Amino acid sequence: MENKKVTVFISNEIVLFPNSEVRFETDSFDDKEIFSLIEENNCKELLVVNPYNTTKEFPDITELPRIATLAEIKMKIDVPNGKSRITLFGIKRVEVEQYYNDNTFYFADCKDINLDFQLLDSQSYQSILIRALERYINKIPYVSNSIMGELHLIDDLGDLTDIVIAFLPFSVDKKKKYILELEPINRVNMLIKDMNEEIHFIELEEKIESKVNHEIEKNQRDYYLREKINIIQQELGDSNNKDDEIARITKKCQKLNCGIDVKNRIKRELKRYQLTSAISPESGIIRDYIDWLLNLPWNKTTKDETDLQKVEQRLNSTHFGLEKVKDRIIEYLAVKQNTNNSKSPIICLVGPPGVGKTSLALSIAKALNRNYTKISVGGINDEAEIVGHRRTYVGALPGRIIQGMRKAKSSNPVFIIDEIDKLRKDIKGDPASSILEVLDPEQNSKFSDHYIEEDFDLSKVMFILTANYINQIPYELQDRLEIIELSSYTEQEKISIAKEHLIPKTLNEHGLTEIQVQFTDQAIIDIILNYTKEAGVRELERVIATICRKIVKKLLTNRSIASYLVDSKILLELLGPVKYKYEQIDKEKRVGVVNGMAYTPLGGDVLPIEATYYPGNSKLLLTGSLGEVMKESAQIALSYVKSNAKKFGIDNDLIDKNNIHIHVPDGAIKKDGPSAGITLVTVLISLFKNKPIPSNISMTGEVTLRGKVIPIGGLREKVIGVKRAGVQKIYLPKENQNDIDDLEDDIKGNLKFIFVDDYEQIYNNLLK
Repeated sequence: MENKKVTVFISNEIVLFPNSEVRFETDSFDDKEIFSLIEENNCKELLVVNPYNTTKEFPDITELPRIATLAEIKMKIDVPNGKSRITLFGIKRVEVEQYYNDNTFYFADCKDINLDFQLLDSQSYQSILIRALERYINKIPYVSNSIMGELHLIDDLGDLTDIVIAFLPFSVDKKKKYILELEPINRVNMLIKDMNEEIHFIELEEKIESKVNHEIEKNQRDYYLREKINIIQQELGDSNNKDDEIARITKKCQKLNCGIDVKNRIKRELKRYQLTSAISPESGIIRDYIDWLLNLPWNKTTKDETDLQKVEQRLNSTHFGLEKVKDRIIEYLAVKQNTNNSKSPIICLVGPPGVGKTSLALSIAKALNRNYTKISVGGINDEAEIVGHRRTYVGALPGRIIQGMRKAKSSNPVFIIDEIDKLRKDIKGDPASSILEVLDPEQNSKFSDHYIEEDFDLSKVMFILTANYINQIPYELQDRLEIIELSSYTEQEKISIAKEHLIPKTLNEHGLTEIQVQFTDQAIIDIILNYTKEAGVRELERVIATICRKIVKKLLTNRSIASYLVDSKILLELLGPVKYKYEQIDKEKRVGVVNGMAYTPLGGDVLPIEATYYPGNSKLLLTGSLGEVMKESAQIALSYVKSNAKKFGIDNDLIDKNNIHIHVPDGAIKKDGPSAGITLVTVLISLFKNKPIPSNISMTGEVTLRGKVIPIGGLREKVIGVKRAGVQKIYLPKENQNDIDDLEDDIKGNLKFIFVDDYEQIYNNLLK
């Protein structure tokens, strides 16, 4: 054939041979785009290319192979589940002269392959290959012989090898080598070698299986002999251990405070245990099950602290602030005392890492005088982890809820479920739906674990959940939770926490007194600003511990030093150079640079967004490790500016004849979230109007295509971050005004807040 341009379909999983057909389904956006392009061009052909490097999603064109399969699209159907069902037929191998792309698709110039060699004695090679295939099919149990009748009708050795390779269950990597091999005789030799290797492995497996069967027979013989020994020992009166154990279990069952159904289950299992041989695997399984039933706290409860003032004092002694959570616990106890029939609340503490969610939950348990237990569900994707495994499975265990209740040793503990926002859903099930039964007060009085198989009452349990991000908590769970947000600590709060809690605690842990070591207020401020970067105080506690360790070493090695004053000067000696520097705003106005507001696990920070343009065709380039949500915000911002260019006094030719590049430093840090919309619009208008933006302003809020400004979250952390950076004026969505009103006065300080519900208000105020 003459050289022709063909669309390229790159695949690491599909290997297509000439004269063969493959069927597959895909939900990949890129794959669908390729097949849609071919349909639009009324073309049926494409080039199936298998890259050498399977780790790259978009391989470099210089790394693609020069031999590929020209294919015809026999069928393309879009099915209701969002996937496309494709059938491809391999036409022939072709040689690729050149690859190229247009930033979206790969294309190739290809031509026919001219084979200079002649096949001598082709019929003999065909016979050898068919005999080898017959031997392979007879040896490999999972390979069908349905192809054998068709092979005798094929005259061409090249076609025969391709059809055989496509039929055999070889790995994808192995099949790729056959695509690149042009000479049929070489393919025959490769096939015979690979089939012989497979036969060798099967023969080895049969040999191993024979040995295993022999071992099983030996184990049965050993079992018979051991049983004979046991009977002889019983006749001699040397063995009565099992009877003693059954007697102990029966006595313990009589004393157990549980329902009649549970006692009957224990009695039935005990009879099975009595009739089962001591060396039988079933004996151990039954014994473990009885042990679980005997050690669960069915109706064992602890008495709550009734003095509300004592509870409040205990909570205040361990945690600074957090008034909403403390008030909710006091309210719960007050209502319970008043009615004596109040169900425990299901509280979810949401906040950044290190703000004290888990430690607060533990303090609540101690303040209430309850036992407590804790599990972490982060990364769990199997329902059985929550509700247990059926006892029919080898190694079955109860779920984490029942395991936690056994550790708690009471039926009314404080049960802490950590990282509820990190539950995962996949083919193994949806653990969030299992936790619904645990948390729902209408269901949890009869919680059923698959292993225990008896109803367990969880209605007296106080569940306290923790999460970092509220929007990542499964929606079906949010409806059952009483969500209380724990915000980042301000610098002033961190100073108070350090002075009142962390420093005294750390000094005591290191055997130091407040006379031996004293911290100045400025030193604490310097530690917070220069050696920690977090929303909570976890790292602050670690840094204080580091200082105390170094001081202990100095006191013990130099007896002449009796005390230490930790001030700003000595920090450099103890901790080394400054570790963190927060983002600071520029002092000059700049065109195409606007300060956004970031919310990170480390707290809030200022996020300068910058843009530029250069000759092109209105393409949008985004850099800075942006997530999908931020990328969509940038596209919305550009569309909004384009559609309102006349209103904003922007020349449309300036947009249409230039490419736009938006960058969000730092490039190595991933950024995402629906709050950069108005900042991106302002950056683009400033760029196209050549209008500088003051450096002391910042803004946050999402924008729609109609210019409506919609509210965002994480406002407290964002305000703290931009205030630290030197911002003086902040533009915010009008619907977030209540959030600002709730902020403490020391956070708001001298900041000026401008609330908007339409982007034109920002434009008239800042860019007109």
